[in-house]
Amino acid sequence: MSPSAGHRLLLVHSHPDDETITTGGTIARYTSRPDTQVTLVTCTLGEQGEVMVPELAELAAEHADQLGGYRIGELAGASAALGLLDRRFLGGAGRWRDSGMVATEGIHAAAPPPELLHPRAFSHEHARAEQVAALAAIMREVRPQVVVGYDPGGGYGHPDHVRAHEITMAAASAAASVRKVYWTVAPRSDVLAGLDELAGVGGLPWRLGRPEELPSVPDGAVTTRLDIRPWLAAKEAALRAHATQLTVWRRAGDLAYALTNEVAQPVLRDECYTLVSPAGARTPERDLFDGIERE
Repeated sequence: MSPSAGHRLLLVHSHPDDETITTGGTIARYTSRPDTQVTLVTCTLGEQGEVMVPELAELAAEHADQLGGYRIGELAGASAALGLLDRRFLGGAGRWRDSGMVATEGIHAAAPPPELLHPRAFSHEHARAEQVAALAAIMREVRPQVVVGYDPGGGYGHPDHVRAHEITMAAASAAASVRKVYWTVAPRSDVLAGLDELAGVGGLPWRLGRPEELPSVPDGAVTTRLDIRPWLAAKEAALRAHATQLTVWRRAGDLAYALTNEVAQPVLRDECYTLVSPAGARTPERDLFDGIERE
């Protein structure tokens, strides 16, 4: 679809699988609209990820270091499940590398020491200006009215998520087409309700996550709530496509997934956002394009 589409949405994510975990239902919802163009920008190949499939363990960075290339294929599979046609790697595939992270207590992650970062690591301070310029060039081409990114903490502190937030806000602020900017968030009450539902079913193959282990925000931070139940099957298929990074469990109407930490998380029926630009806009909303006329 050309940039002349009536509505244009651009999402910025750090690694393959992030787009599905937090915004998969949103992507499927808007790709199903014939007058809406959806563009995904992925900033790295996720080269430093752990590998959930034992048979593929040699792909990891500490072995053959081929995980990034493999995850390109996983992203293609997830995109097909979500109906996503326009996906791009910032600066081209492999231009910037997954920075990795250091696990800390609770949900938060920390950046590795600078001396341990790969020369092409996405979170290097010296790379920021080039990254903003690369993302700004995509925005000039696509002309999105709506941009979705992360909050200032990147959801859980991963340095690549934090950098993605920084460059998204910088590029969007300079893009003439952008009318609205959102951060993807999970309201605390939704996370707690999802955990309560999973606690009532048997057969989970992993330990159920604790509330303090899963990223969430106070309910009052949510301005926009999208019902993704019609697109849950697409999101589930996309999650399954990222097999090196996560595993999906379903029993009847119950759906959960676990990352390589093997902590069960609910797949929520709503995907939620905080509208950060323009400030003071009328909320609550049920659509990212509320108030934006088709061009």
